[in-house]
Amino acid sequence: MNTTLIQESAAVSSPDTRPEGATFERNPDYTIYKPNSRGSGGVMRFGFSQQKSAIFVEAATQSGEKQFDWERKIIMKWSLSDIGTILATVQGRQPQAKLFHQSEKACSTCELIHRDDPERAPYLITISRQDTADKTIRKVTIPLSHPEAAILETALKSAITRILAW
Repeated sequence: MNTTLIQESAAVSSPDTRPEGATFERNPDYTIYKPNSRGSGGVMRFGFSQQKSAIFVEAATQSGEKQFDWERKIIMKWSLSDIGTILATVQGRQPQAKLFHQSEKACSTCELIHRDDPERAPYLITISRQDTADKTIRKVTIPLSHPEAAILETALKSAITRILAW
């Protein structure tokens, strides 16, 4: 199992499917790490793609102390309407957001819930994927604090502005 230690997100050159030797500059991501002592934590990374006019959310389960299984990560693409749905929940306009994406290969879902319990984090976000071929389900759930939700809100607003080119 390939695992990655917690690292700060930064702009780095990474190869893609371009001709040999060509690289692209990767945009910085907003990453929320939530490891726990039980080993059941997770991590979510939110990255903006100007080319795809979307946010890509990558989620991985905890695989050790401060390590995450990026090899088996879940990837979900949020379009403009998906971003609006998540943003409405973070802004308190609705109590929860539910996204559902289906393709030939898999079904992916995202659920963001606002919670009123003062003993718990105010938000809980879950991303899951069920592969069509073998029906296996992978799921990552992490709590979000008010500061994390505020940063996510700002990033989502910025993404909308960039997608619309306003």
